[in-house]
Amino acid sequence: MKKIFHKLKSSGISPYIWAILAILPFYFIFQSSSTVAIIIGIGLFIVFFVALRFAFISKRWPVHLWTIILMVISLTMSLLFQYIYFAFFIAYCNGYIKNRVTFLTLYIFHLVFSATSIILMAIYHNALFLQHLPFIIILCISVILMPFNIHNRKKQEELQQQLDYANFKIAELVKQEERQRIARDLHDTLGQKLSVIGLKSDLARKLIYKRPEQARDELKDIQQTARTALNEVRTMVSQMRGIRLKEELISVREILAVAQIELIAERDIRLKNVSLFLENILSMCVKEAVNNVVRHSQATVCWIEVKQSAEEVRIIVKDNGIGISNNSYQSKGNGLMGMKERLEFVNGTLEIETKRGTALIMKVPTIMKKLKEENP
Repeated sequence: MKKIFHKLKSSGISPYIWAILAILPFYFIFQSSSTVAIIIGIGLFIVFFVALRFAFISKRWPVHLWTIILMVISLTMSLLFQYIYFAFFIAYCNGYIKNRVTFLTLYIFHLVFSATSIILMAIYHNALFLQHLPFIIILCISVILMPFNIHNRKKQEELQQQLDYANFKIAELVKQEERQRIARDLHDTLGQKLSVIGLKSDLARKLIYKRPEQARDELKDIQQTARTALNEVRTMVSQMRGIRLKEELISVREILAVAQIELIAERDIRLKNVSLFLENILSMCVKEAVNNVVRHSQATVCWIEVKQSAEEVRIIVKDNGIGISNNSYQSKGNGLMGMKERLEFVNGTLEIETKRGTALIMKVPTIMKKLKEENP
């Protein structure tokens, strides 16, 4: 009983209004003194709701047929029994028509039928018309506005469903891309190291009795390779957890210091209202850019500049090295393609300038989160 009462309470008063409108025709029908008229009224009532049901579930041309039947019954009820409130049901039904042309056509037809019913009632039953005038005004407003309101609401619901589905597909693509990245990283790190360990283990097993000293050297190499693989796995796991740009810049500063390259950058760089996913991608791109500076640029100074606006985040990694002169080298080498793919995944861009060194300009549009006010 509690569940039933809770459901009735949560549904609002709309079901009760429709129930009253569905029962109300009997009051008008039984006002007639003729038994034949009462039977006709009850028959029209039954046919109306059967046609209403078919109008809801039909598609394409049958919708026109059932809606016209509903309008004819509504007009007949208004002429015989002065009941014009079936127009509420027809207006509600019209709002659920998806096709725009069909919706507008039946909407206009319904306006004509409703206006005809009201005019005929005003002419032939003037006293009753004046008595029901407030309700007739509400009926007119509903017939005009209700179909558009329901039609637009259904369109918004469909768009929301499409948006939810698109977000779901994007999430699935992100997961798939992450799985592929993990697979590539595992293949590049563990795959190669395990292959080396396997080969050296076979070699050590063959040499252990013939050349013990060489076998011991091979075992040392196996031990060193296993430790290297373990460190790479730990590094990869830490990257999967997500790295903030501030944390990555600390690591970058240490790498450049070891390479004896001066870093010019702000000490405290923080991005505001940027998701961890986006910041993690930027951190990986910065790390790859600095690795290129260390390995290939022959630079002595590296500049890192981070600018954030309401529309985008811009990161510039620049050096005073030898620059990039070969286009194929620029497009394929040094992890630039990987950086470009990562940035394109979040609608970002990568620009390369080669004047007086190399400058990598990374731009990513930001979606600002709505900050909830603590105090209303």
